[in-house]
Amino acid sequence: MRATLIIAALTAALLPGCGFHLRGQAQLPFETLHIPGGTPLVVELKRNLAAASTTRLVNSPAEAQAVLGFTQDTRDKVILSFNSAGRVQEYQLRYRVGFRVADPKSGKVFLPPNEILLTRDVTYSDAQVLAKETEEALLFRDMQSDMVQQILRRMVAAKSAQPPAE
Repeated sequence: MRATLIIAALTAALLPGCGFHLRGQAQLPFETLHIPGGTPLVVELKRNLAAASTTRLVNSPAEAQAVLGFTQDTRDKVILSFNSAGRVQEYQLRYRVGFRVADPKSGKVFLPPNEILLTRDVTYSDAQVLAKETEEALLFRDMQSDMVQQILRRMVAAKSAQPPAE
């Protein structure tokens, strides 16, 4: 028991020295944000924004300092390989999202049009069709969570792209 406490104390003391730190709250370059739509991606993005930033989500673009608009949201499944019998052996799942963040009133662009493409490779078997469909759904859900985190990181990085206020 004592050895565990010593290891935990050493780990806690050494982690800050290696550059590790908790993510904390995201500092976005705008105080209010409107995200139109009700897709699963939008719902998860709103939930993450509410929990991880000080930016307030509003219900209309008129109230917002910035609006996040989606230009593309597609999911594809592409055949990667066939087995010796000519049946599909592997698929590649692709999730592509295009977006931009701007202030529609002033025309200020916080984040120009961006596109993120995530891919996952998955094997396929005719003998396990239901299991593979479930695996595919889980992979797309995981890719959606990754997509939300990448969108958030790009919105935080947009702050540094803005010229300093005078």
